[in-house]
Amino acid sequence: MSPTNCPDVLVVGAGVVGAACAYYAARAGLTVTVLDRGPVAGGTTGAGEGNLLVSDKEPGPELELALLSLRLWRELGERHDGPARSAEYEAKGGVVVARDETRLKALRSLAAVQAAAGVETREVPGDRLHELEPRLAAGLAGAFHYPQDAQVQPALAAAHLLRASGALVRCGERVTGLLRGPDGRVGGVRTVPSGALPAGHVVNATGVWGGEFAAAADVFLPVAPRRGFVLVTEPLPRVVRHKVYAADYVADVASGSAALQTSAVVEGTPAGPVLIGASRERVGFDRTLSVEVLHRLASQAVALFPALADVRAIRAYAGFRPYLPDHLPAIGPDPRAPGLLHACGHEGAGVGLAPATGLLIARLLTGDQPPLDVHPFRPERFDRTT
Repeated sequence: MSPTNCPDVLVVGAGVVGAACAYYAARAGLTVTVLDRGPVAGGTTGAGEGNLLVSDKEPGPELELALLSLRLWRELGERHDGPARSAEYEAKGGVVVARDETRLKALRSLAAVQAAAGVETREVPGDRLHELEPRLAAGLAGAFHYPQDAQVQPALAAAHLLRASGALVRCGERVTGLLRGPDGRVGGVRTVPSGALPAGHVVNATGVWGGEFAAAADVFLPVAPRRGFVLVTEPLPRVVRHKVYAADYVADVASGSAALQTSAVVEGTPAGPVLIGASRERVGFDRTLSVEVLHRLASQAVALFPALADVRAIRAYAGFRPYLPDHLPAIGPDPRAPGLLHACGHEGAGVGLAPATGLLIARLLTGDQPPLDVHPFRPERFDRTT
């Protein structure tokens, strides 16, 4: 690629967040190239469940981002040629269950403040739960139904967003450094095997490697990997109608603990298999299979859905969520390295937050007004003592 045909935007990372950045930047009239050292969706995106959630978020900047993103996902799913339609977009809703009155009371308090922030919620008493989920265990205290929650197949979503963007996608490009002008402005990257690739702006959408990429620009972004496992069952008739999870999952999402945490998350898919999560632990990039974690996930899933006790789990996989200490992604230009923008650190919500992130990046690139306040997501909010 020569300077005469360098793109307006070079997105590094072909996961769903990078794909969304490419899609909305291209729709804004910018020329876009996407690079990745591996295949499309080869990182966190390919190891995700595809959750599009508001149910697990407290009022604040992340919930505002999630509500915007859900509207965008819905638009992408409603278009006959939309990327989400081809990615198994399913507006199936979520059900958060409480096994006792104490947890139900906590869910009720959370749902009240969420509703005030624009989330649709409905309390379901324990004796009515089987109307939503016939196979749920008996004896649960109650639940809250979140009809806005949805799901996509994440790898397909990334691939179809990239295809719809019309961006040039170059896989197998390992970034070894950034191109800097005399004034320090970032003006592209250097890769193996292609060498110098200039661009008007560079977007860091490298997920769990976001901190490493930022360091190449001499800026600090404390992205750390947070490992999680998913169990996949054999294909089944629709046993689970919604995304169903235990109330403890909400606390696990908000926790900054490095220790192992597991809480039941169970959902069916259009293809038939049931996906079972969720675990969280900070162990670096260790991919070692943990029998303890898989046993916990299976046991917790069966406690929610006893019918799964006799179902075979046919595989399990691990992925790494890009964790930032305040649980908010880094989105926007980095004043410490002009020309560089970040779109990373979404932890386990990257698929759900991808369209809104992409739209924000596009608006910031073109100078148009963002649809919400981007200040909470500013990359420079971290210093080296964080």
